[in-house]
Amino acid sequence: MSRMSFSLLASDAGARRGRLDFPRGEIQTPAFMPVGTYGSVKAMTPRDLHASGAQIILGNTFHLFLRPGLEVIAAHGGLHRFTGWNGPILTDSGGFQVFSLAHRRKISEQGVTFASPVNGSKVFLGARSALAHQGNDAALFGIVQGGTYPALRSRSAAELMQIGFDGYAVGGLAVGEPEAERNAMLEHTCPQLPADKPRYLMGVGRPEDIVEAVARGIDMFDCVMPTRNARNGHFFTRFGTVRIRNARYEHDLAPIDPQCTCYACASGFSRSYLRHLDRCNEILGSILGTIHNLHYYQELMAQIRAAIEAGRFAAFREDFYQRRSGVV
Repeated sequence: MSRMSFSLLASDAGARRGRLDFPRGEIQTPAFMPVGTYGSVKAMTPRDLHASGAQIILGNTFHLFLRPGLEVIAAHGGLHRFTGWNGPILTDSGGFQVFSLAHRRKISEQGVTFASPVNGSKVFLGARSALAHQGNDAALFGIVQGGTYPALRSRSAAELMQIGFDGYAVGGLAVGEPEAERNAMLEHTCPQLPADKPRYLMGVGRPEDIVEAVARGIDMFDCVMPTRNARNGHFFTRFGTVRIRNARYEHDLAPIDPQCTCYACASGFSRSYLRHLDRCNEILGSILGTIHNLHYYQELMAQIRAAIEAGRFAAFREDFYQRRSGVV
């Protein structure tokens, strides 16, 4: 089998329903990828991830290169054996992390030299070395940049397509820009990308943002939001967000979402109990919250896929907003 293939199965206006095929399995799209920066999705075992419906996870080349190092990962036979996750893994190059080290980096045409945030040692990361670290046989996505400037987005997309990639990512849009500007850039960029290649919006993860990006032709997403928010007592539901630190939940015997089928909700763990765990800094609170949030995200993606298949994405989108505007 080739390293990756993409099939467009259905479309509904701008929304796309597809399938990615990898040697390690298939991914139904639109898809959400939980983030495992250091080779671990926080508070989750691989079994928990599979139970949530996750099809693929994301790792970070920059952080794994620094810790534990490529030699340690290679000694295990690769990242899959090192982490215990047997499904597909997307690894990013670490460019965003290097960009954030403004006071520690020196940029040249060849790449970036920077001081390691772990031990201060001098490290070089270039396009060729980043690719080598991730494996030369991996499917490769080109990243369309250009901020909120349409002309730069068009130029970036055109030059990347001249090179030719297995898929195309849209970067630089999860950095605090207004929602309207982000949506405008997606509306401008996505029609210029090949229809037979997957499109990945990097780092955007609010449920509302995912729905809007799907409407504009995006197939893949990643974000730390469901896991990070869970550790901070913010739980997603189809009716809105439960902020468990609110005093109103102190005596609330209901689960996070009575209609949810995740382990945390189906087992009957109450909002009152989860609030208690959060106040006591008990790790179980983070585990249960993360299980729930990732389940919510995967259910959302499944509902989106079903709506596109049925040609009713517009109706789903309207219903989604009506539900999310309620009080939990």
